[in-house]
Amino acid sequence: MWTWFHKFASPPHAYRLLGRLAPWLGWPALGLILLATWWGLVKAPADYQQGDAFRILYVHAPSAWMSMFIYVVMAVAAAVGLIWRIKLAHAAAAASAPIGASFTFLALATGSIWGKPMWGTWWVWDARLTSELILLFLYLGYMALRSSFDDPQRADRASAVLAIVGVINVPIIHYSVEWWTTLHQPASVTKIDKPSIHIEMLIPLFIMIVGFQLYYGWALSRRLRGEILQRERNATWLTKTA
Repeated sequence: MWTWFHKFASPPHAYRLLGRLAPWLGWPALGLILLATWWGLVKAPADYQQGDAFRILYVHAPSAWMSMFIYVVMAVAAAVGLIWRIKLAHAAAAASAPIGASFTFLALATGSIWGKPMWGTWWVWDARLTSELILLFLYLGYMALRSSFDDPQRADRASAVLAIVGVINVPIIHYSVEWWTTLHQPASVTKIDKPSIHIEMLIPLFIMIVGFQLYYGWALSRRLRGEILQRERNATWLTKTA
């Protein structure tokens, strides 16, 4: 097991593996996202209260989920890099940050678009919205902190600490609708009892989430290869690969 782990942490091996893996993630991601989009916009019934406005859920909810999921991945990768000094883990965290920030922005934007007709306003300082906005600032702060150092090792260490400390915001986002009185609706899918959403609406939502997960894997593989190229640009193995 540890041999496999250290082999994967090798930049040459990871670079080649990510190149082979990318198409197997990208094409299924595209297919699932298109299927979920068609199902959500055409086949799924309209909500009895929100009408067709609810259909933005198929972008908003998966984006919000991905914003938290990617930050946790980023924090775990940063911790692995900090504890075991695996440079590839730091590279994975750095490659994840722009993708996570994009999903977070998309979640906030679609939430505002949905909130205008439902709440009558684009934005409220709701616990869920505010903590999601803080998550966006954490992503941006992580990227800004990395870019402020000329030394890659110092950038890795400093940004890793920020990523690990900032992960405490993730459970706050998830449980904010339970801990505080908020305008945001409570969980309708991720709860212990039966989801309070019709199966015809639930299926395309799950398909979109899986599609977004695969897209993240594809985007991460592409960005991580770029990180490896930048970090290993003077390495002998890279010259032989080229």
